[in-house]
Amino acid sequence: MIELDFYGTLVAASLVLLLGRGLVTRVSFLRSYNIPEPVAGGLVVAVLLLILRTFDIEVRFDTSLQTPLMLAFFATIGLSADLASLKKGGRIVGIFLLAVIGLLVVQNAMGIGLATLLGLDPLMGLLTGSITLAGGHGTGAAWGAVFSEKYGLASASELALASATFGLVLGGLIGGPVARLLIKRVQVPGCSPQQAPRLPRGFEQPNKERSITPFSFVETLALIAVSLLVGNLLNGLLHGTAFELPTFVCVLFVGVVLRNSLSALGLYQVFEREVSVLGNVSLSLFLAIALMSLKLWDLAALALPIFIILAVQALVMALFAIFVTFRVMGSNYDAAVLAAGHCGFGLGATPTAIANMQAVTQRYGPSQIAFLVVPMVGAFFIDIVNVIVIKLYLTLPFFAAV
Repeated sequence: MIELDFYGTLVAASLVLLLGRGLVTRVSFLRSYNIPEPVAGGLVVAVLLLILRTFDIEVRFDTSLQTPLMLAFFATIGLSADLASLKKGGRIVGIFLLAVIGLLVVQNAMGIGLATLLGLDPLMGLLTGSITLAGGHGTGAAWGAVFSEKYGLASASELALASATFGLVLGGLIGGPVARLLIKRVQVPGCSPQQAPRLPRGFEQPNKERSITPFSFVETLALIAVSLLVGNLLNGLLHGTAFELPTFVCVLFVGVVLRNSLSALGLYQVFEREVSVLGNVSLSLFLAIALMSLKLWDLAALALPIFIILAVQALVMALFAIFVTFRVMGSNYDAAVLAAGHCGFGLGATPTAIANMQAVTQRYGPSQIAFLVVPMVGAFFIDIVNVIVIKLYLTLPFFAAV
């Protein structure tokens, strides 16, 4: 057993990012199919750890930094949210949210239908639907406990975590290829010789240089720290009430309020380029730690019928992004980037969605609409509507009889 402490894990995560950058730079396949750098490096390390485990060598990481990094990333999403811009994108956000709800309904219908066809408990189909795919590890663990305690489903929590792991891996792998296929059908917006190329905004092109100063860095770091502190306090106040929300949603909400309140009062204008730098660093390290610490052997524990259901779900996600998300969002470049993002949080999580879109926009060019819409829907609305959809499915007659 090899155990890496906080510092060792931070070094390992940094090396994973450097490995991912080297792989994407040198391997044309990864570059052509827009595979995010943290995904490329993290999965290589996860596979190596799986091989070492066959020789009875196991490596454990200190993942205590993972949650603060995720929360810091969502704080920067909130600090980047200008309500005036969000108001302009209200209709687009609404359309995308309808597409997301449509996928949740389809995922659960496919899961239940395939589980019934394969002779499994329909609850297993629901667990391999939107609970773990759109919901991720946190939602999966929560509902797994409910299914075990209330419905008597054996090993529900283990199945939920393994399914969420499968979704996280596939979510980071299929988004880029889906975008590549769709971009062949559209005209990629370019910059005419008369137009000066604009500075990248938000999270669109993480590798572009941005002018920062030590003092602006400290200012932005303070805003993120306040968002984390107040967001955690808000989460504690709401815990156990009808308004309880995941911590990252509270942190994001505080970031939105903080940015727009300071701006409205004329006290401070958030330095967006600085926010994007810190947000991209947090996102990259979070994904590196999450992916390199994946226990791929958990996937081997999935029985063949469950694996079939999850494989079909991944195929359904890709087809839904191509034939539904892309079309309802306008069948243009922005729609292709949105489709890549939808693959990310439709199977995995919002950070995976952002990484997918970054891999696309870093190569083909920015998409302000995608980076406006996906974080808001993926962070604010997905958990709320997912709970509603799940509870509606649980009211079906064959679940009531369980």
